[in-house]
Formats: sequence, structure tokens, C-alpha cells
Amino acid sequence: MAEPLRLKAKSASPGVASGPAFLAEEPKAPSAAERPDAGLPPQMAGGFGALEKAIDISIGELERLAEGADAESRDIIDFQIEVLRDPTIAEATGARMEKDQNVVFAWVATLDAYISELEAADEEQMRARAVDILDIKNRVLGALAGTPVADFPAGSVFVGKDMEPSRFLAHDWSKGGGIALFAGSTAGHVALLARAKSVPMVVATGRFSAADGDPVSVDGDAGAVILQAGGMLIPPPAPTQVPAVDTQTVSGELRTADGVPILISININDPAEIDALDPATAGVGLMRSEFSVTSLADAANEERQEAIYRRVLEQAGEKPVIIRMLDIGGDKPLTGLEDMPILEPGLRGIRLLLARPEIARVQARALLRAAVYGRLSVMLPMVTFPEEIDRMREIFREEAERLGRRSLPHRMPPIGMMVEVPSAALMLDTFGSAAFFSFGTNDLTQYLAASARDDINVDAGKAAPAVLRLIAQAVKLAAGKPVSICGDMAGDPRYLSGLLAAGLRHFSVAPARRPAISSAIIGLNADGTKAAGE
Repeated sequence: MAEPLRLKAKSASPGVASGPAFLAEEPKAPSAAERPDAGLPPQMAGGFGALEKAIDISIGELERLAEGADAESRDIIDFQIEVLRDPTIAEATGARMEKDQNVVFAWVATLDAYISELEAADEEQMRARAVDILDIKNRVLGALAGTPVADFPAGSVFVGKDMEPSRFLAHDWSKGGGIALFAGSTAGHVALLARAKSVPMVVATGRFSAADGDPVSVDGDAGAVILQAGGMLIPPPAPTQVPAVDTQTVSGELRTADGVPILISININDPAEIDALDPATAGVGLMRSEFSVTSLADAANEERQEAIYRRVLEQAGEKPVIIRMLDIGGDKPLTGLEDMPILEPGLRGIRLLLARPEIARVQARALLRAAVYGRLSVMLPMVTFPEEIDRMREIFREEAERLGRRSLPHRMPPIGMMVEVPSAALMLDTFGSAAFFSFGTNDLTQYLAASARDDINVDAGKAAPAVLRLIAQAVKLAAGKPVSICGDMAGDPRYLSGLLAAGLRHFSVAPARRPAISSAIIGLNADGTKAAGE
């Protein structure tokens, strides 16, 4: 039996503790119906009054937390209350709102500016204050969205990048438990509190793999964390490293009857669906991020998004994952977006992201940070013109530089595009900056057949010959770049012959459709004709 893994760390508070791991950054993403903010009124995300109310709620929560607290704890809480009452923060947020920025993003941008300044400080004690401001930011963000941070099970070992002081103070440590932080600081407020309350704590472990509930031991005397057999340290990548990602070179391929390799990936809407990724699957050909980011508060929460994407990438392992940026607008609303200033009719996908760059920038940072944990590619929705890709790539470059200045690990992923607008399909050879293409046949069919969204299923069969002809032309224009298909047509065996004949060799389908498509492929030749004997 393998020996437990002992990782070296810095001691922040003496003592030894053991218990089940609580992964602080593991996203808990309930369905839309289960979400605490489901059905919130639009004013949740609108107006300076909403911010004032959220700050008042946060101050009230902190004051209740301070009741009966010791002197050191009270000092920390008083510091956070003082920051929340500082008029310059509200004024800076208000100034951003006057520039047509939504209250949620105005608040996040204002606090992120303070956090960046602290993280760049020369003194460790000043850098350690960044987590205090992050604590305040997330508390008010939760109040705006109606989603307060939940406690974790008593007796657990808290595992995460860092820990907010208010989260420490709200937890019952009388039943034991400890803290193991990937980063953290021995000079931070949480370390001070841990020493005062005799909670074993280590910092600077580096990121390691563990699952919720895995037994973990924290040795605050020797400065170490002990994992059960199977745990491992995840080495940090170089921030500027760019992997050579080929989205079509993976294991688990099928072959047509005449021996041509075909890749079958899956489409997912929720991180939990990654469990459908078995060895026979080439990877995730499409993750629709808008199903996990369902409100403006989510869209403004970089940490939550990063955790969602990281979970998918870690579960996928060596297999590639393509995450589509938020395809919102039109018939895909984002809670709170309707309360923003009037947007152009039909503004959707990349057009909306470029019109509201504060949304795009948060998601770009989350994707850049998550990219270090797997083979990520990013796909842009509803692209119509080449300059839209160029503008989004520039946003990614700017945010990568920003993360670099903060010394946060990140990686620039390949950026490709959905091909779902007929004019883009006809001009695919002009999209030179796209790393890859993926056909979204739902919208392509709708726009090609001039159908209403509700009539797509009725018209799909009639429009299929035109869609197939357009795809065949577009594949020839792709100039050898990786091409795939991820729309509903990819999972329908009726169209498989035509799609193969059009030159497609990579299909991404709903997990339930994979067996049927796999069975159909082995009975066809690469040109779409039936194999002999079929």
C-alpha cells in the first residue's frame, strides 16, 4: 500500500489536526431552480441604492459576528467595517456606475483595484491585507445577489488558496479542524486568529490534489500537510507558458469502416456532466458557460468562475476541453442584465461581450487562470466579423498582463470561434486569427432558413441540404485548421453521412447521443457512403 504523501509548508499556527478535507474553491453549482438568487427582482443588480443596501447588510453581518468576539477578532472586524464605511470606496464605485457600468461590476472593479495595489506591495504584511479586501468584496457581492458564503462542516480541514477572516470567525472551531492554504501568509489576519484560537494552520503548501472528504492532516509544528495515498502536488506552470494545444490530437478515437479516424467529444452544460467523460470520449467539445454563470453576480465573480472551469479541466485530465464564452442576450437572458442601460436589439454573444467588456474581462481572467490546470481552448459565440476575434484576443492579452503583474499563474489558451452565422461560414478563410472552428448548427439552421427560434425543429429537416452544402464549403475554407461540429445536427445519425461527406472528422454531441453516433460511424466510410455489408 502506498505511503501517505507529506508536503512541506510554512507553519502559521502550531498544533496538529486531522479531518476530512473541505475544498473551499470547489464550486457548488445548483440548478437554476435551486439557486438562492433564482427569481430575484431585477433591482437586485441596479442602482446606487442597491449598493448602499448591500453594504448596510454586510456591516450588519459583521457587527453580529463581532458580538462576544475577543479583542483581536473585534479589531479585524472593525477594520472591515471601517473599510465598508469609507466614503471613497462608494464614491469610486459610483463614478464607475456613471460611466454606464452596472453596480455589480462597478463594485468588483473598484475593490479589485485596491486588491491589486496591495498584492503588489513590497511588505508581506501589506500583501496579506489583500485577502481582507477580497473578503469585503465577496461579502457585498453576496449581499447584492442574495447568496451569502456558507459555512463548512465542523471538524474539517479547510483547503484552499486563501481564507477570508470573516469565514474563520463565523466557523465553530470547538470540534477541531485545521487549515491548509496553497498560498496564504503567516502575517495575515487568519494566521493571527488561528494562533489566538489554537487552530493548527499551514500556508504556502502549493496547490495539491484532494477530494472533498479525503482525510488530511495538518502539522502546524513541523510545517507540513499529510495527504492520503493518491494525493499529489500540482506543480505551478510558468505564467507565460503557452501550450501547443491541438484540439484534434487525443486518444479515444473511432475509425470509419475504411479506417479514417473520427473524434467524438461531448457537450456539457453543467460541471457535473463532466462525469460522462469516459476513456472512449475525445474530450469536451463544447462547455456552454452560460448555464453555470446565470446572473450578473456570477458574471462578476472571477473566483467562482475560475473554480467552475478548473473543476472541469482537472476532471478531464489530459483530454482537451473547449469552453465557450458567455452566449447571452437574445433568448438567453442573464439575470440582472435586463436592468442595465438599454442594449441594442439582437445584441448577443460576442457582440454583447464586446459591448459590455466588464463581463468579458472577468470571464477572460477566470479562463486564463483555469487554463493552467488542463488543455483548455476558448470558443467565441456568434462571431460575424474577423475584427470581433481580434478585439477579444486583445482583451485576453491585456488581462494576461494584468494577472502577470499580480504574479497569478495563468496561461493563454487557443481562441477559436463558433461558426453559426451564415456570412461567417461563407467567409471562413478571412478569420485568420481564429485557432479553430466549430459549427453550431442550431443557429446556422435558424438564420439560413429564416426560421423563428421555436420553429427550428420543424424546418431543420427541410433546411438540412442547404446547411450541409454550406458546411462543406466552409470546411474547404478552413485552410487546414481544426474543425468540428457541436450543434444538434452532430448528434443526429440521419445527417452523419452528409457531415462526413462534407469533410468533418470531429463530432461533439450530448453525452446521451454518443453511443448512437459511435455505432453509426463504424458502419460508414469517410465519404459518407455505407460500408460493404451494411
